[in-house]
Amino acid sequence: MSEAKPIALAVIGGSGVYEMSGVEVVAEHDIETPFGKPSDMIVETRIECRSVYFLPRHGRGHIHLPSEIPNRANIFALKTLGVTHVLGVSAVGIMQEHILPGDMIVPDQLFDRTRGLRDATFFGDGIVGHVMFADPFCDELRAIAIQSAKDVGVTVHDGGSYVCMEGPQFSTRAESHFYRKTLKPSVIGMTAIPEAKLAREAEMCYAIIATGTDYDCWHEGEEDVTVEAIIEVLHQNADMAKAIVKKAAGILPETSSCECLSSAEFAIITAPDRISEAARERLKPLYGHYWE
Repeated sequence: MSEAKPIALAVIGGSGVYEMSGVEVVAEHDIETPFGKPSDMIVETRIECRSVYFLPRHGRGHIHLPSEIPNRANIFALKTLGVTHVLGVSAVGIMQEHILPGDMIVPDQLFDRTRGLRDATFFGDGIVGHVMFADPFCDELRAIAIQSAKDVGVTVHDGGSYVCMEGPQFSTRAESHFYRKTLKPSVIGMTAIPEAKLAREAEMCYAIIATGTDYDCWHEGEEDVTVEAIIEVLHQNADMAKAIVKKAAGILPETSSCECLSSAEFAIITAPDRISEAARERLKPLYGHYWE
């Protein structure tokens, strides 16, 4: 177990989550990283006497496709601000009958169906590292998200797999039935990968609040999913997501010694004398404490 560290929370999600009563906007951070700029300015707020950082995943006005999101810059920028815990708020398709549109799901597993178009690691360019990813979500942060959803009266489902597809198109009917038969996931979405992978490499606690919007196209006897229907449910889910975030900020402890916070301690395989100064400088905010 790692040494207890002060907790700093960030939320990566749709625009407007930080626009809630009782929230003070403290600052907006325009950060340049070795991996480019994040999706947008990072908004620093005060919620329940705690600093909470908010980053619109797709940029304000929704300008980035799922495959275009600068995930490395997003996670790296949050790390430079001292963030330790990241809650992702993500709209998803529902893959099980017992989950209803408008329900919240806090998955405990991931299945990657992206196609290698997304930069999914901070390693490379002269430095090799591997982190454990068997359990891709932080159990401690998952528990906080689940309890927060229950406290605000939201129907929440604990666990299940999130299938991450490439998009931006939704599934074909054949794909949807294939996933249900072989993987038996709870939800399907387009953004958890590589966000979760990068958070693990950056030694952050990471969990997702998945907001169920529709039944994809597998649901027999129902109208097929439409963009209009999804957007309508998205708007309905926005207030619930805000309430969950606000509650989570209030019940998070002051410190954590979660194993996620030292997940890269033994990750770097490259011999120390073979790591270039350029690589050390590039990744110093992530791993500099291991080189000091």
